[in-house]
Amino acid sequence: MNAPFLVRVATSADSVYAEIITEEMATSAAARGTGIARRSPEYVAKKMEEGKAVIALTPQNDWVGFCYIETWSHGEYVANSGLIVAQPYRKSGVARAIKRKIFELSREKYPQAKIFGLTTGLAVMKINSELGYEPVTYSELTQDEAFWAGCKSCVNYEILMSKDRKNCMCTAMLYDPADHYEPEETKRFFEENKKGLERLVRFKEWKLLRPFMKKSSGGKSIGFLHHLFNR
Repeated sequence: MNAPFLVRVATSADSVYAEIITEEMATSAAARGTGIARRSPEYVAKKMEEGKAVIALTPQNDWVGFCYIETWSHGEYVANSGLIVAQPYRKSGVARAIKRKIFELSREKYPQAKIFGLTTGLAVMKINSELGYEPVTYSELTQDEAFWAGCKSCVNYEILMSKDRKNCMCTAMLYDPADHYEPEETKRFFEENKKGLERLVRFKEWKLLRPFMKKSSGGKSIGFLHHLFNR
């Protein structure tokens, strides 16, 4: 759907959309089979009141999309979290517009902070790369216990903890204002390595999920790997 929409900083008046936003977040996470830290309507409304969220609406004030800012390690790190787009408006370009707006808002409010994100989706990785984010290891992210506690509601939390918080299903991406590539460079890197990143995501799924799955009969793992690297 290519209907027009307005992307702007959310205000307290937008709290009327908080419940539908959190419901869509939960539904989307369940459909993907991956989790995000579950947020309450009250939490989302507070972000709106603080001016730390971006919302997208149609001219008729129908809700289209949303994202918010969280700060960690005393403001040293910023996360653009909870990106969600209503089902009818997906693949319309609104996610990219929201990510750009929330990135700009983060830079405005926290100009010295490192901006990071965790995602399982290549589409979000592509959008992040266009803004100057780079793939990084988990060790380069905030070590704030409150941040990692937010992962407890994720279906993959057991995997995260089994890897001592050094790896999980998500890919970590970071924008460091003091040391970063230009967006043109990170975008080009993504495009040139897209197929390899797709294979890496699939391999990560197989590698990390394997210990939590019942052992299959002989030969199936080899067949799966052959399929994985020859798609």
